[in-house]
Formats: sequence, C-alpha cells, structure tokens
Amino acid sequence: MKRLHLVLLLPLLLLTMAFRQVPLNDPPPIQVPAGVDLAQVRNAVTEALTGRGWAIANHQPGEIDATYARRDFSVTIAVHYDRHQVQINYLDSSNLKYEVKNGVRYIHTNYASWIQNLVTDINNRFAMAH
Repeated sequence: MKRLHLVLLLPLLLLTMAFRQVPLNDPPPIQVPAGVDLAQVRNAVTEALTGRGWAIANHQPGEIDATYARRDFSVTIAVHYDRHQVQINYLDSSNLKYEVKNGVRYIHTNYASWIQNLVTDINNRFAMAH
C-alpha cells in the first residue's frame, strides 16, 4: 500500500518542482532621474546590491558584476549604468534550475523576486538622492 502511495505521489512531486521555474526576463532599464549624477547612480547600485546580500565580484566604470550565493546555489548578474539608466542582466547561475527550452530562458522563481527587490531598492535610492 505504501508503495502505491509513493507511485501516485511521484508525478505530483515532479509537477510541483517544474512550477518552480519561470521565464527569465531581464528587467526593463531603470531610468535615472534628472539631477542625479554618475557618482550617485554608482552609489545607489552598490548600496542596493550590498544591502540585499549581493557580493560585488567586479567593478569597472559603468559596470558592476555581483553574485548572490546562499547554501548550495549562486547567481551572477551584470549591472550596467550611466547617467541615464541602469540595466540589470543575468550572467550565470548554479543550482537555480536555469535552462533554455525552445529559445526561452527559464530559472528558479525566486530569481525574479531578488531582481525586483534590487530594482525597487535602486529606485528608492534615486528618490532619496534628490
């Protein structure tokens, strides 16, 4: 009887795991408000990243690569910025169910909320900057 329950539960568990993936879409560019200078843009981005636990792996003028790593997974993004906009792009990950199916990128559902948190934090820092 227990074996029958396990056989019946297995497809349900596999379906549940599949729903933990969503299409990976880089967010639209974040517009920098007028009056915010490049140093303020850089500070808004770095503060948002470090405030959410992202480690800055590489920082060059106009680009910051950052990694978010917990337990047994990690994700790396590139944040391109100038005086007009900030763009966040996915670079790489491990153990986040990343895959490409029929030309569409998929990743663990939590990635979208981590990126949305960064977008919100950057926008909030811009609002406080002027």
